[in-house]
Amino acid sequence: MAKKPKKAPAAEGEEGAAEAPKSKKKLIIIAAAVLLLGGGGGGFFFMKSRAAHADAHGEHAAEKVDPKAQAVFLDVRDMMVNLSPDPGATKANVLKLRVALELKDAKVEATVKPLLPRVEDAFQTYLREIRASDLAGSTGLYRLREELLRRVNIALHPAKAEAVLFKDVIVQ
Repeated sequence: MAKKPKKAPAAEGEEGAAEAPKSKKKLIIIAAAVLLLGGGGGGFFFMKSRAAHADAHGEHAAEKVDPKAQAVFLDVRDMMVNLSPDPGATKANVLKLRVALELKDAKVEATVKPLLPRVEDAFQTYLREIRASDLAGSTGLYRLREELLRRVNIALHPAKAEAVLFKDVIVQ
């Protein structure tokens, strides 16, 4: 009678090969957890030491904020402008726009108020060149905001507006 060869060594080798990826996976997970915990703990101690340093030297974030240096919002006059017609369109659209300028502080506001006619002129000349399709979607409004801010800052130089904020944008 012939004996059948045992498959035990081969089976053990296969099991060992199957165990290796699982143990590597466990090792990677454990290493990642240790790194995250170590990084979090290091960040905590770093921030705690910075806060203690600031307290020791009398530096507080709340004390550094000057209440007079807060942002100021200046309304620009409402504008209604005829837009350039889209190609193939028979009727031109109208844009009604209300915006406010965000300024750094009240000092800048005093400088900007006398220059508002320049800002309105820059808006009018630019807005008459755009089409209704240029204002479609959030991307169109983002581009409009960026272009208006660029033109405002050119008109106000050396003063500077921080942002152009839309109050109403209506295209008919």
